[in-house]
Amino acid sequence: MNDLYHWLHVTMKALAESGTLPRSLMYEFVVNGLLCALFIGPLLGALGTMVVVKRMAFFSQAIGNAALTGVAIGIMLGESYSSPYVSMFSFCILFGIALKYTQYRTSLPNDTLIGVFLSISLALGASLLLYVSAKINTHVMESVLFGSILTVDSIDMNILIFVTFVCAGIGMPLYNHMLLASLNPSLAHARGVHVRTLEYVFVVLLTFVTVACLKVVGAVLVEALLLIPAAAARNVSRTLGQFVTGSIVIATLSCLLGVLLPMQLELPVPTGGAIIIVAASIFVLTTIVRATFPGFRSAGV
Repeated sequence: MNDLYHWLHVTMKALAESGTLPRSLMYEFVVNGLLCALFIGPLLGALGTMVVVKRMAFFSQAIGNAALTGVAIGIMLGESYSSPYVSMFSFCILFGIALKYTQYRTSLPNDTLIGVFLSISLALGASLLLYVSAKINTHVMESVLFGSILTVDSIDMNILIFVTFVCAGIGMPLYNHMLLASLNPSLAHARGVHVRTLEYVFVVLLTFVTVACLKVVGAVLVEALLLIPAAAARNVSRTLGQFVTGSIVIATLSCLLGVLLPMQLELPVPTGGAIIIVAASIFVLTTIVRATFPGFRSAGV
């Protein structure tokens, strides 16, 4: 894998120096960010359609913020402050499963329950981060909150690639069953679909993706990249296939432009912020298209 990275860096640097590619690709960290974008875009775009259909926007925000508590726990346990993935994955998965389990065992509204868990996680995270603040650089927390390609290294890329293949291997065969379980749980159950099991599987997949994307998009903004491309695609989609494909294309384009434009234009904008601004611009455009053309107003998935 390292040999492949080296070959890509050398090739892109040569093409950038010759003027074939943007000159910002001469730098290794930009190439790393671009490669991450190529994995993050399709992953978040496809998963975002399920988040929109399941109406789990607030849940994805809770998982992203829970990662901060995972960072603090990892540092306390002696993990590297730049890549505390064991603690982040562990805490966020336990957080998500506990939330879903409590949802099935109480009669509280979903948004209320998520708000309770989110508040507890943020309070615990803030307390622990204050305790470990003397051990870390504040820029590390900024990169976790808002994303930064400057901090992306081979470990982050390997984890992202691994999560991409795991989620694709598990999620693609189960996608139709998950969609049916979301739209009509009773019909799914009648057809032999294990609705509750699929809910837990989706929670774990969403957690994996959220944590793997933190270094590029950031904990605060990863929810936005799950939602905005899917919402933009839904504005102009007439079929489910168009919805999924459009969401993947918009998310990938947003990631690529969000990485490249700040470098090309020399703008002091965090990677995550730039990605979301591009995605939001596309959403505004699709909203205008839907409002302007009657054919899109009467269609939808």
